[in-house]
Amino acid sequence: MSARAILLTAGAFVVGTSAYIVSGVLPEISAETGATPAAVGQLATAFSLAYAVGAPLVATLAGRWDRRTLLVAALLAAAAGNALTALAPTYPLLFVGRIVAALGAAAYTPAATLVATSFYPPERRGRAVAIVFGGLTLALALGVPAGSFLGEPLGFRGVFLLVAAAGLASAVGVRLLVPSVPAPPPVTLTERFSVLRERTVQVVLAVTVLGVLGTMSVYVYVVPLLAEFTGATGPVVSILLLVYGLGAIVGNTLGGRATDRFGPRRTLIVVMTVTIAAVATLPFTLLTVAGAATALVAWSLASWAFNPPFQSLILDVAGEQSALVLSLNASAIYLGAGLSGMVGGLVVAGPGVQLLPPVGAALALLGMGVLLVGVRSRTPTAEPAPATGTG
Repeated sequence: MSARAILLTAGAFVVGTSAYIVSGVLPEISAETGATPAAVGQLATAFSLAYAVGAPLVATLAGRWDRRTLLVAALLAAAAGNALTALAPTYPLLFVGRIVAALGAAAYTPAATLVATSFYPPERRGRAVAIVFGGLTLALALGVPAGSFLGEPLGFRGVFLLVAAAGLASAVGVRLLVPSVPAPPPVTLTERFSVLRERTVQVVLAVTVLGVLGTMSVYVYVVPLLAEFTGATGPVVSILLLVYGLGAIVGNTLGGRATDRFGPRRTLIVVMTVTIAAVATLPFTLLTVAGAATALVAWSLASWAFNPPFQSLILDVAGEQSALVLSLNASAIYLGAGLSGMVGGLVVAGPGVQLLPPVGAALALLGMGVLLVGVRSRTPTAEPAPATGTG
């Protein structure tokens, strides 16, 4: 992997850690602020909804910017948001910090995806997408477990300061080593949303929302979930989160390779089926530490294999509008994540954390149903050309 690809991965690692770290330090935030775990989970909701709303707005406002300049600005914004989260004296200011960090992430991920795909020929597009999402999986594999491990000695404020410092370092690296990439043709906000009239785009965005909702409504509360079923706390939780993240790394890589070989739609159906089965059986597989480790690997491997084929499918169906649809897809990802915090919080505060797995599995199953119906009803003109690797 080239230095420029490594830097794109590093930037995605920073914004990914910023997005997911609340899960790893949830007990520390709850203890210091006095907020309930369900309320702390809404910090993830604030981040995700700000991202969902901000992605198309930022893409429009910064549409004329060189992509490298946009990447640097995005990483600096993410660093500032995490620093504010670390220094916030009150719980409402924690929300402000999460929103600022989310806007930086909203600018970074779509731009980094386009820059990464410019490094590779079309037949290797799945692997190019996996470069950026590899950083997000590394955030799960290393960032979230490290945050959980460091949360006790450093407190959640020290953890967020470390994330802010990593964002600043990544911004410097991107500015120095990533080549300048011209901006795509500018478009208005109305034009940006006009692609939503296309049925295929509607289908894949709906699948994204439901797929993310099914997985993240469970993952946001994975620490209390492990405490409930496995009885795991402290270092054991950190190890299990690391296991989940390692599975995500493998899944992201396999998802990219499978997409290039078998096509995005076929790959999506397989990984969604495995994800649904893994989440639905969590109440039975989490009863021991060994079972929990096995279940978390299967769950993360399948769910994180979802991203490369889905992004590739978007690029196939969007054509020259790929920049627009990628920004909308980024919004869809984080809309699903934001709703996950709300749905998960309602389940935890109501019937209890033990019902999260069946709720998540049902939502993911609905998402796969939308995909299957959308694939069957696609018109011939919407079919991607065989040469792009679709199947």
